Amino acid sequence: MNAYKFNTIIFFKIPIAWIAGVRLKSFSSEKCATRVRLSRMSQNPFKSMFWAVQGMAAEFTTGFLCMDKVRNSGKNFSMLVIEQNAKFTKKAVGEITFICEEGEKIDNILKQAIQTGKGQTIKLFSQGFDEKGDMVSEFWFLWSFKVKD
Repeated sequence: MNAYKFNTIIFFKIPIAWIAGVRLKSFSSEKCATRVRLSRMSQNPFKSMFWAVQGMAAEFTTGFLCMDKVRNSGKNFSMLVIEQNAKFTKKAVGEITFICEEGEKIDNILKQAIQTGKGQTIKLFSQGFDEKGDMVSEFWFLWSFKVKD
């Protein structure tokens, strides 16, 4: 995954994320980071970042790691978020960076799904930080994976 591929995907498949300003900051096999800047298109009436914009940026950190791991597994999987939870700890203003560092955890659950042939779930965590490094929100996504026949 690189910035061009990420931006192309969200521009054509999830244009609301593009409009809100969600962008890829960095990507590796173990970690994904996105960023979004507070703007007229991402703010709520209280002049902070709308929770749903934060949720999109956070979900992408987990989802793009999952997509990359599935693609590299050589198997076809169905994958779906089946539960989500969030906690907001500080007003989100300026540029917010969301980080998920659970690539190894995803590798393990995909191996388990392949070995057992049964659906598996995994809870992935993404944290959002402002420009000062203070955490503004944290999101948990429960992903479901099943090997397709």
